[in-house]
Amino acid sequence: MAKFTYEAISDSGAALSGVIEAESVEMANTLLATRGYIPSKVRRMTEKGIGGSTALAPIQARLTAVKPTELILFTKQFRTMFRAGVPIMRIFEVLGYQSQNPKLKRIVTGIAGDIQEGATFSDALAKHPDTFTPLYRSMIKAGETSGNIPEVLERMIYILEHEHKIKSDIRSAMQYPMIVLIALGIAFFVLLTFVIPRFVTIFSRAGIELPWPTKVSMVLYSILSNYWYICLALLVVGITGIRMFLKTPQGRYLVDAFILRIPLIGTLFVRAAMSRFASIFSILQSSGVPVMTSLQILSGTIGNSAIAREFDRVRDRVEEGRGISGPLNVAKYFTPMVIQMVAIGEESGQLDEMLRAVSTHYDDEVAYSVQRLSDAVGPILVVGLAAVVGFFALAIFLPMWDLTQVARKGF
Repeated sequence: MAKFTYEAISDSGAALSGVIEAESVEMANTLLATRGYIPSKVRRMTEKGIGGSTALAPIQARLTAVKPTELILFTKQFRTMFRAGVPIMRIFEVLGYQSQNPKLKRIVTGIAGDIQEGATFSDALAKHPDTFTPLYRSMIKAGETSGNIPEVLERMIYILEHEHKIKSDIRSAMQYPMIVLIALGIAFFVLLTFVIPRFVTIFSRAGIELPWPTKVSMVLYSILSNYWYICLALLVVGITGIRMFLKTPQGRYLVDAFILRIPLIGTLFVRAAMSRFASIFSILQSSGVPVMTSLQILSGTIGNSAIAREFDRVRDRVEEGRGISGPLNVAKYFTPMVIQMVAIGEESGQLDEMLRAVSTHYDDEVAYSVQRLSDAVGPILVVGLAAVVGFFALAIFLPMWDLTQVARKGF
């Protein structure tokens, strides 16, 4: 075990220093983090003193995208130190040392440089749109205007964690069926190219007329074996064409509109969109962001282009002075509960509280929909699996039954 000197910041914002024993700098940082400290400098002690090159050196690696969990951690650390009164340049120095993602480390350095040159925090964030969304930047700007950045950061953390949880739940629900479908496709390919042709050779020598499942299997095998390069080219062209089509606004709109019509899945996406709409709108309103600015931000954060296009029409009507609940009432996809709660919030002057209640309700609805989807996926996959297995069983066993009959007649 080696000894390391450290400088860190506690949860309360107090500056700490001391000595810790660990096997490496990384382990020392981990031990400090488990104590609830944010380390700023960690250096190895030698017999001659303190080593000068082990203080959270920058990671030289390929730049990777900033993950949602990393952005959440960045926001939490910034909030803690800002609330404790740590100077902002010192905050970015600590965050730069602390970040394990090379891209986020570079972004933090760039933000610190921009602020040092006189830019505001929100303006510095605007130079990194791939990491900090319009919602994030607008809320920070609202916090700067109101002088209440810590509270805004607290709400931003809630939004980030809320969004991450919903996406993780949906991804988890879809992971199992995707694995099963991939395995089913591999099994289909193996049976079609290796198993069926061998049996067909035996049946052909016996002079048995092949049933239609076997004939279909042989036609598919013939196409794959003789025209595989054409099939591969068509597959590549098809995938490329679909990806390019999905990048166009009209393509994305058509796909998203189709998804909303799928039973169970469409309901899940609508409820997730309503939860996101109510949650973000509530926080923007309580943070002091103007209504029209909030609606503009919401249009880009709903997550479904079909719902977003309807919301753009709502925003245009609101801009004409028709209120919010009225335009929502004639828009697609927005549920009666959302419309009624927004109307009550407008009349009572407590729109943010009503929206918060809507968000809580639809959080529960999303969890319920995810569970229903998971429960329904099992039987659907079983039916699909049974259909594939049954098809190949008929393709093999029907002619085998005829072969048995021919063998009996021979005796």
